[in-house]
Amino acid sequence: MLLVLVAAAVGGLDATAMAQTRLVERSVKAFPNKDTQIGVYLNVLPDCTSGALPTIRLASPPASGKVIVKTAKVKATNYKACLALEVPAYVAFYKSPPEFLGDDVLTLEVKYSGGRTELQKITVNVVGAGPQQRI
Repeated sequence: MLLVLVAAAVGGLDATAMAQTRLVERSVKAFPNKDTQIGVYLNVLPDCTSGALPTIRLASPPASGKVIVKTAKVKATNYKACLALEVPAYVAFYKSPPEFLGDDVLTLEVKYSGGRTELQKITVNVVGAGPQQRI
């Protein structure tokens, strides 16, 4: 029930889209003013080639930091039935202001071909550098 309410609140999705929408929650640790990878999005077909990349939308921006998405090539070995592959992908990064410490929450809407949609609620825990170890 909560999933349906969240999906409807985010983008006014119809009943069919809501049935195929999945809510994913995860957390990532980051340092202030540093690019931190928060997600990699790709589409590998059964024949080990690339399918259409998903559409990514910032459904709910972070309160303090910013999110950017870059294109990349992902190389992998022993992924499912693929012994080796290289496919295009999108990589999402988060960067906080230099003075920010604490939790920053954002939501990405990731739409895959075929109609599947994920709402990814990502909590970024921005921590300061700990005490430096002396040699």
